[in-house]
Amino acid sequence: MPEVQNISADETAEARKLWQKYLSLTKELLKFIDRQDIDTFLELVPQRTGLIEKIEALPSKNYRKLDEFKKIAEEIKPLDKEIMYKARAWLNKSRRQNSMVRSYDIGSSLAERSSVAFNRKY
Repeated sequence: MPEVQNISADETAEARKLWQKYLSLTKELLKFIDRQDIDTFLELVPQRTGLIEKIEALPSKNYRKLDEFKKIAEEIKPLDKEIMYKARAWLNKSRRQNSMVRSYDIGSSLAERSSVAFNRKY
């Protein structure tokens, strides 16, 4: 384990801060998708993407060998899977609703056009 000992305190502190924010934001995303508050959910997604970019930009990835970070990653994995499942379910539901609305619009506009013929006086 000599590699773990070479991790600086600053590197560990910065990584810890970013990963804790990432975990908190992941929990918030799950909370808002559970509430069907999709607008807030969609506002938070770019923030989490920004955290991913900051985490990836860290000069070293040695901190990932520490148990503390392995534990955080293991906590995030099932939350991410749940978010993805619920987001897909919401998207599919939304698509079905849009499709139903479109078919109603088409049907009602056809009815409006054909009603003109029925209103003629003979």
